Amino acid sequence: MVKRVFIFVAAVCALIGSFVLGTRMSSVEGQAKPGTGFAAIPGQVGGQDPFGPYDAAANWPKPISGLPGNEKWTWGSGEGIFAESPNRVFILQRGELPNIPQPRVLALPQLGPSIEFPIGRLPWRDATTASPPRNLDLNAPCGGQGQPECINAEVDTDGSGVNGRDFNWQNCLVVVDANGNITETWKQYDKDYRRPHSVFINPYDATKAVWVVDDYRHAIFKYTNDGSKLLQTIGTVNHHASDDTHFNRPTFMAWQPDSSFYVADGYNNTRVVKFDKDGKYLLAWGERGEPGGKEMRGGYFNTPHGVTVDQKTHEVFVNDRNNHRIQVFDANGKFLRQWSTGAPPSDVHLVYMGADEKVWIFDRGTSKMVQYDTQGHLLYAWGTWGAPDMPGAFWGVHGVSVDQDGNFYSAAVDSGGGQKFTPRPGANPAMMVGKPVKAAW
Repeated sequence: MVKRVFIFVAAVCALIGSFVLGTRMSSVEGQAKPGTGFAAIPGQVGGQDPFGPYDAAANWPKPISGLPGNEKWTWGSGEGIFAESPNRVFILQRGELPNIPQPRVLALPQLGPSIEFPIGRLPWRDATTASPPRNLDLNAPCGGQGQPECINAEVDTDGSGVNGRDFNWQNCLVVVDANGNITETWKQYDKDYRRPHSVFINPYDATKAVWVVDDYRHAIFKYTNDGSKLLQTIGTVNHHASDDTHFNRPTFMAWQPDSSFYVADGYNNTRVVKFDKDGKYLLAWGERGEPGGKEMRGGYFNTPHGVTVDQKTHEVFVNDRNNHRIQVFDANGKFLRQWSTGAPPSDVHLVYMGADEKVWIFDRGTSKMVQYDTQGHLLYAWGTWGAPDMPGAFWGVHGVSVDQDGNFYSAAVDSGGGQKFTPRPGANPAMMVGKPVKAAW
């Protein structure tokens, strides 16, 4: 009797095992069928996905040298970008650079045999090292207790060169339409900036006020949507500290649905600061982590350089840049979880979340946009490195945005200026960077 039961159980197990194995084999075989896998366009024959689910928009934006009297200048370091709509996109840059042709190839025997510059297919100028302030000391005694105030980039104090020759401190914030035409220049505020770092509009603000973070002014500026008036300044301009009225080189912002907001106070300070909808200080959290990029304790940072908010759960996602991780907190700074963004060369500039609650980062080390779910599971990645004259290539993306039509925008510190990407016909929507939350517009 026992023997019969054993045989019966063995037979059942074998049948179940065959079924499971067959199912797995079918699943694996199915992945190899045409139209499956991880192509941005299911069923695509040939080609590649260098730009993921997008096509790079040609001649967007138009050359800034096309502005009247601006023929000698081109885009400087692209710090931030924000799409209010497909026809009104803000681009923030650290001034302009000389509009000169690519240098002729020169042999450099003084450096070694068979060395020449520039090398074909490679960039010949890095916009972020060429744009002022170029030789910035991250711990410069600027505006602190007993220290002189920071001064404007019009004065050469850090090796950036001479304004009007080596750079042009002008057109730091411009507006571009859907066709790439520059339709607005906010020159009236150029003098207020020292190192403009990011630009935003609160998605829950019906007035669509424009916010600019300047990390070397240690301040955030809020303007009317048309740029006619400065509405508010948060932080103490030109003075740094770590308290309720000062920043020390802030970087990025993000909003809760009640319009309270967070600031990653992040280059010299190591904290996230929360304000109410009117800009009143509420709280801050964050401690300086151990150096070396291996800090794993929750709430300890080494350069918190990006922040975004989940509109549904109210969780706050912080890019802990030098520790190569994303940390997640509740609305008041309680640590919840974390995940790695990869070992070096990983160097994450930003973290973004749209209405679809997918988390996107840009990794400067790999030149890729990387997608996770809110628990940190890796979902997709796209992007390729390339010189500034290669439309669609990434080199130092520092700001991203998406408009209501799903067009994707990037601003890059190394290649300079901004770019626009349009959704490819038939592309898988799950692979696109999520459309923005615009609850009050």
